Amino acid sequence: MVTDDTGKITHRNVAAEALNPEGLDSQSIEDCISHFIADPNTVIYRLKNQLEAQDWVTSQFNTRSHRISFDAKKLKNGCIFWRAKEESKLKHVAANAMGLTVSVGRNGTVLSISEHLVELLGQKPKNLKDFVVWKDGDIAGPCQIKTKAGGKTYFCTSRQILVGRREISLFELPSKNESPNNPFDALPIPVLQLDLAGKVLAVNSSASNFIQNTALEGQLFHELFEGVGRPLIGWVSEVGETEDGSGSQFARITANSKDKFIQVNLSRIDDAGEVRFLAVLSDATELKTLEAQFVQSQKMQAIGQLAGGVAHDFNNLLTAISGHCDLLLLRHDESDSDFADLDQIRQNSNRAAALVRQLLAFSRKQTLQPQPIDLEQTLADHTHLLNRLVGEKIQLLLHHGRSLKRISADKRQFEQIIMNLVVNARDAMDGHGTISVSTSMRTYARLERRDRALIPPGEYCVITVSDQGCGIAADKLQHIFEPFYTSKPTGEGTGLGLSTVYGIVKQSGGFIFVESARGVGTSFELLFPAFDGKSSSLLVTEKTKPEEAISNRAEGVVLLVEDEIPVRAFASRALKIKGFTVLEAANAEEALDILRDDKLAVDIFVTDVVMPGKDGPSWVSEALIKRPETKVVFVSGYAENRCDELSENIPNSIFLPKPFSLSQLTSTVARLH
Repeated sequence: MVTDDTGKITHRNVAAEALNPEGLDSQSIEDCISHFIADPNTVIYRLKNQLEAQDWVTSQFNTRSHRISFDAKKLKNGCIFWRAKEESKLKHVAANAMGLTVSVGRNGTVLSISEHLVELLGQKPKNLKDFVVWKDGDIAGPCQIKTKAGGKTYFCTSRQILVGRREISLFELPSKNESPNNPFDALPIPVLQLDLAGKVLAVNSSASNFIQNTALEGQLFHELFEGVGRPLIGWVSEVGETEDGSGSQFARITANSKDKFIQVNLSRIDDAGEVRFLAVLSDATELKTLEAQFVQSQKMQAIGQLAGGVAHDFNNLLTAISGHCDLLLLRHDESDSDFADLDQIRQNSNRAAALVRQLLAFSRKQTLQPQPIDLEQTLADHTHLLNRLVGEKIQLLLHHGRSLKRISADKRQFEQIIMNLVVNARDAMDGHGTISVSTSMRTYARLERRDRALIPPGEYCVITVSDQGCGIAADKLQHIFEPFYTSKPTGEGTGLGLSTVYGIVKQSGGFIFVESARGVGTSFELLFPAFDGKSSSLLVTEKTKPEEAISNRAEGVVLLVEDEIPVRAFASRALKIKGFTVLEAANAEEALDILRDDKLAVDIFVTDVVMPGKDGPSWVSEALIKRPETKVVFVSGYAENRCDELSENIPNSIFLPKPFSLSQLTSTVARLH
């Protein structure tokens, strides 16, 4: 599991989900482990305090039926990774070896000892030297143990778990008759023996099976493994020069094709005057995978926040540019020499606005205007454009299933999804083949897991876009929805296409899955909840020409509240040209001061949503107490899914997304008035 700095669980694997299959909700780490720990608060408190001194800590304790090993590791941004293991279920270990553990202080003082080891010794020793006989140096490798039945050789491993505290584990060695050549073979953990240069001298069968390589002896350690944090070449020698002669590091196995991560615990031993090393390996693949998923989610969140902030400021600039361009176009007709230049400014402003919409799409902060969509009709109307995009040599097939229901989505964004997927399918083929777009209905009777997504029960409309192209390599498949990731040559792709599709689908409440095979093709499957009949009350504005927007003059008083001076100047002039009387305010406080005059009649509020001080919805709610019949137009570069909330909580209100043109602003205000 991974928890944030407040202790709330943000990520967990399938085994952790089994403890509470209902979902995360606001579940804390203490709640989750309370299933098998009587006093979880004390355990978590102690481990968090230990994490202040080091990055990784371990605690072991017994329950009524199991022995539990509980690990904690510090991650970035104050987050913590947690791992719990029921040791009674580990292969070859539970009944014997893992129970033979002892924790000692700086001078060998016994701090804690397992019940299995006390039973083996026949006593509870006070110091390590009371029952262990070892040669000079740190305890590691074969050691003589004074058991109640006499002296016996055990294999010992030692690791530091806190400053001044070490944990020692004992493993029983086989008899000479069982393994005359390699005493490591019976050990239930993967162990390598190395020389000072890092050359593998001996290996047990557990290590060979773990690495899936039987020819390890004689190879160099840094050729078998690749360091994750730092290069491994020279690491063995450096550990040998340290005072305690031990070290730990994460690595990746390079001896086979599988992407497996390990944790290597290295210990120096002195064998008859010859210095060697024991490398104990443990599987860390799940830890690194979960950590990578967490880092990726943090990265995507940061990119989304950056995109949202940039888009907010950029939309204000585009509103001012395109708005003042519209004002200039009112004074020029197509015969004027400046008309073509002004038209170019307007067209490129629209292109820039489309790019900003893509940024907001993958960060899921764009303003959607959902409406009921008939899939069969919408795709049929869109087919002529798609046929032009794919060309004459590629065939586009459209097939609809029976009893197809409608979905609720932003129609323009839905068409953008289909167009992006079809264009990608076209680019994946060598100029000929078939692209198939099909629709169908699917019902999930219960909560369904697919990949890492949980699909709630209900009816879904399924749209599938398949091609016969080159396919996507397995190592690239997990990255295709990341922003700015593209497999196309430089200059031929922005890397925003599929990330935009993913953002729109998720913001619309849907799911997207992909299957691909090299040389066979790729299939994208979109799932949208079937429309339940509840339509959004947001108004979808229509585009008209600037001269048409002011042809019919209107009357009324508009209170315009906008903190961006260029945007306020353009909007004020546009509304005055339309015939409205405009009162201007730079913020909410100025607007409320203006409205204190009870004799002043105001018909419409036009206000930005995000402003310094009080935001748009806050001051409007306050103003409507005394002026309940006033209509409201909210404008913003992005509103983070607040549009439905605004329309439900504030009556007679609509939303106009930035950047808006002169015609969109004036026609929206006129129709609302």
